[in-house]
Amino acid sequence: MADAEKLDAVALLKKDHRTVEELFEQFEKASGDGRKRKLAEQICLELSVHAQIEEEIFYPACQGKVEEDLLKESYVEHDGAKVLIAEIMTGGPDDEYYDSKVKVLSEQIEHHVEEEEKRMEGLFSQARKAGLDMDALGEQLAARKAELTTQFEKNGIPKPTLTTMEAASV
Repeated sequence: MADAEKLDAVALLKKDHRTVEELFEQFEKASGDGRKRKLAEQICLELSVHAQIEEEIFYPACQGKVEEDLLKESYVEHDGAKVLIAEIMTGGPDDEYYDSKVKVLSEQIEHHVEEEEKRMEGLFSQARKAGLDMDALGEQLAARKAELTTQFEKNGIPKPTLTTMEAASV
């Protein structure tokens, strides 16, 4: 990866947020079941990879350095998104609730992004103030993201692992 392409952890995660926001906008404007399915699957792929790299690398690095409640909320918000992602991936545009599920997922992600990116008290701001090595974290996140993206594109998005929901009957 060229030096110019290297992003620190927050820049990489924010770039992911912008990518997904753009995909949600495209979905809103899309017509035709094939196009909607393709966009929804891309949204689910992007979010699944993003959630996993945050949970494996970024959130553990933040443990004890940011507000505990904010970190716990992030895990719960991820689990809620994972449930919807699983439903979207097993459904299709002919499902009467398909568009609604994508819309609700969009709203949940919008809220989650706001919590992470909020100036001063957001998760990213707190992590920066805590002095985490954002460059090193960015490299770890980028490497894992590339690995997971390849894996999920090849094998499909795996059944979600819910961090905060024990034996949930979904």
